[in-house]
Amino acid sequence: MLEETDSMDRGFRTEDEELCNSIESLPNQQERAPKEQLSRDPRGQSTRVQVSFEDVIAEPASTRSFDTVWICSYALFELSKLAVYKLCTLLLAIPFSFIIGIFFAVLSFVHIWLCMPMIKTFMMILPSLEIIWRSMMDMFISPLCQSIGRCCSATRFQLTQL
Repeated sequence: MLEETDSMDRGFRTEDEELCNSIESLPNQQERAPKEQLSRDPRGQSTRVQVSFEDVIAEPASTRSFDTVWICSYALFELSKLAVYKLCTLLLAIPFSFIIGIFFAVLSFVHIWLCMPMIKTFMMILPSLEIIWRSMMDMFISPLCQSIGRCCSATRFQLTQL
């Protein structure tokens, strides 16, 4: 859509220019805090994962390799770690996130529509079953235990020293 501007040159402004102007008014990525920009783990779930070179490979002071070997191995470690991680995420991140999303959706469904109604049903039924269970115990088990208790109550033990 074209819109006439009120400037002296009587130019025309397109929707693309308006979109660009509105985008320019948004906060710049450089204006944001670096933590906002780079934080992909805001809850700190991956803080236990230590995979830097110093955490994996450490040489004690008594046995050290040549400095060039150490520098080359460091560079190769970081390069291979980065390349393999990027390749794995490129190939597997989307399918895994899809599968994990389905898994958690099914898990949520089972919890919401099966587990909780069953628990609520059992909580409604249990008081009635408790009354029935207590009656059965009073009719069958209590007399048996009382009889055994009366038989054993006449038994006396006496300890003597030798």
